[in-house]
Amino acid sequence: MMFQTTLGAVFVQVALTFALLISMATVRTGSLKRGEVKIRDIALGQPGWTERGTQVGNCFHNQLELPMLFYALVAFALILHKADLVFAVLAWLFVLTRLVHAYIQTSSNYVPTRAQAFFAGAIILMVMWGYFAVEVLLHIP
Repeated sequence: MMFQTTLGAVFVQVALTFALLISMATVRTGSLKRGEVKIRDIALGQPGWTERGTQVGNCFHNQLELPMLFYALVAFALILHKADLVFAVLAWLFVLTRLVHAYIQTSSNYVPTRAQAFFAGAIILMVMWGYFAVEVLLHIP
């Protein structure tokens, strides 16, 4: 049961990442079509996107950073059969913080609140890694 519960959190995180990818593509394509941005302005990755294009793009890229440690941890935990109830709850809490962070970043983008969501997720992820390490190193069944 905890296998599916933990994977559910992963699937939601992946869905968030894909949703942001689609949103970024939609916003940026619209900016190109409306002529707000020229291809030559962004061809080499220059910061030429509109404010909204940059905002959504940054949020998408954030899902490719800290969550990578989450994905690796979940894979290890599932392979080693260490994804128990505590681990699953922490996984869902981490994903919840990522959803909140993404919502803030793509709406008001109020940095102090966004930072709180980010650090809450980072702390949860650190706790998850610590919990996993203790279980593995102490051979807790």
